Amino acid sequence: MGWGDLGVFGEPSKETPNLDQMAAEGMLFLDFYTANPLCSPSRAALLTGRLPVRNGFYTTNAHARNAYTPQDIAGGIPDSELLLPELLKKAGYINKIIGKWHLGHRPQFHPLRHGFDEWFGSPNCHFGPFDNRAFPNIPVYRDWEMIGRYYEDFKIDLKTGEANLTQIYLQEALDFISKQQASQQPFFLYWAIDATHAPVYASKHFLGTSQRGLYGDAVREIDDSVGKILEHLQKLGISENTFVFFTSDNGAALISAPKQGGSNGPFLCGKQTTFEGGMRTPAIAWWPGHIPGGWVSHQLGSVMDLFTTSLSLAGLQPPTDRQIDGIDLLPAILQGKLIDRPIFYYRGNEMMAVRVGLYKAHYWTWSNSWEEYSQGIDFCPGQNVSGVTTHTQEDHTTLPLLFYLGMDPGEKYPLSFASAEYQRVMQQIHFVVQQHRATMVPGEPQLNVCDKAIMNWSPPGCEKLGKCLTPPKPDPKKCFWPH
Repeated sequence: MGWGDLGVFGEPSKETPNLDQMAAEGMLFLDFYTANPLCSPSRAALLTGRLPVRNGFYTTNAHARNAYTPQDIAGGIPDSELLLPELLKKAGYINKIIGKWHLGHRPQFHPLRHGFDEWFGSPNCHFGPFDNRAFPNIPVYRDWEMIGRYYEDFKIDLKTGEANLTQIYLQEALDFISKQQASQQPFFLYWAIDATHAPVYASKHFLGTSQRGLYGDAVREIDDSVGKILEHLQKLGISENTFVFFTSDNGAALISAPKQGGSNGPFLCGKQTTFEGGMRTPAIAWWPGHIPGGWVSHQLGSVMDLFTTSLSLAGLQPPTDRQIDGIDLLPAILQGKLIDRPIFYYRGNEMMAVRVGLYKAHYWTWSNSWEEYSQGIDFCPGQNVSGVTTHTQEDHTTLPLLFYLGMDPGEKYPLSFASAEYQRVMQQIHFVVQQHRATMVPGEPQLNVCDKAIMNWSPPGCEKLGKCLTPPKPDPKKCFWPH
């Protein structure tokens, strides 16, 4: 979902009343970022508090490539990483994930092996339908075992866009919250719905209700669901001791726009890029009785901060045996303080850009290759900025492109290299980058090897359902990541 998809951020159709109300009752973050312009690395960063290049969610097969966890990926979240739910267990929390996991689908990467007590959802995206010969359909799990497959047992109609998944995920959330409240158990719920990811879907009640087409229908259903979750917390009388945060794993995908893609507001490009449209995301914090309503924060925030902030809320300290990139946002959320910190924009194994204050320096630029672009793959449709949205990888490390985001949020007007402002700001940014690089110990890359034999052929529980499939012979290869 993109920064520009919510009414509170200026979306013209104003079709997100519940999220807009959540912002009115809580705190809106204008400058909140994901840790990567793509799904899986962002989710790994959220749950570890660490950049993907540290936690292994990147590739070294080629320079500055976006990589994720399709079902033929060999890697996943390493055992050496400490995930938020593992740490929250120490404070007596019960942890549930609902929706997309995306941190590896092989048994050793299962969410219940990494701190979650319950899971309802899927290890991969809802791509398909597949023929169960070249590719198996993606499984849906309840806890340790699959209970069916997308398109077979969990219908998604690609013609109409109808699917009931968001409603199922909503009911799972409400039931889990009720159960924990009844047993007076502290809980962590990671509600990772994916209706706005192409192929976009919505349930029958929401189909055709948005001015924005099917994508808008999906946004409306997510908005309605968030409203029901917040209302449920209030009805149960636990809203004042439940911290809720809403955000996205990357900016809106413009490659699937306009029918299946969202809006990144005034920002440049979208998902897959390290321009603002790819990594600045909507973000709202809600905690009645603690966050004064209607606050707007200019704090630079990151999904990795949710790791550190959640530990702080639970009275826990972050691990000290590893570099944690997330900061505790509670002073910003509860007292309106501004914490000085940089934002690093990574694409695969490369630091592409850095934001310090209102300035952003691009050390590398690249949207995608000329070859892909000529085939109609465009991450910046209608937004060509000469020398910025480049189709070859451009190295600016000796003379970075510098933008003042305060006046130029769309990254259209690089500052003059000769200006005193450029010299002053780059001196400061270079120091920040030097410090960052001094602490950078890349993790073992998890997204390098693919093998069709390890796809979702025979997940646990397939025997009971009669849905086990025969895998091909192992054939591990280097994964190909074109952009």
